[in-house]
Amino acid sequence: MTTEPGRPYHHGNLREALIATGLTATRESGSRAIVLRDIARRVGVSPNAVYRHFADRDALLAAVALRIQEGMVERMLSLTTAPAPGMTTARTRLHAVGVGYISFALAEPGWFEVAFAAPDALIDELPAPGELPPPLASLSSALDALVASGELAPAARPGAEWPCWSAVHGFALLALHGPLQGLSVEEVQAAAARTVDTVIAGLLRDDPRPAGTP
Repeated sequence: MTTEPGRPYHHGNLREALIATGLTATRESGSRAIVLRDIARRVGVSPNAVYRHFADRDALLAAVALRIQEGMVERMLSLTTAPAPGMTTARTRLHAVGVGYISFALAEPGWFEVAFAAPDALIDELPAPGELPPPLASLSSALDALVASGELAPAARPGAEWPCWSAVHGFALLALHGPLQGLSVEEVQAAAARTVDTVIAGLLRDDPRPAGTP
């Protein structure tokens, strides 16, 4: 995910220029930096030109948020490595998704705040083929891989995204704005990895069958 510095716009894809400028603006200041008049000024066009591509502020914010979500997935994929001893490929992939989510949040707090700030920022449908999926799709795919590997019971799969996502999102908020702020980088990284591992271990131990079922 790249951004362009604020500079006058002359020709080309105005929609992309507006998104790029939105990314630059929100990286440090979060969602409050999305002000259409200001974004137009930084790009070098009139405010009316923005409305040719975005109906309102929320529409531009949603486009910026989706681009940030795609960057989060890139971070997750970049942390996927060969399985450690005793770890399967599917479990390693899910671990990378969780740690990558937290890593992105801590490295880019402005973008993290924006990622789900827009009403339409959480995209439920997969993008067109070849595009990076947003974080939820990436998490869902990693959980599906656990089922395919036989490590997660099919009956335990429905809704498994929510405890996983809640854990990493909550950890990120605690590290950015809560008591974990006082820890060193190394301590936060270790705690993040432990949180992800604990959630995965609990998920794989979960038996969806009713009590007393053989």
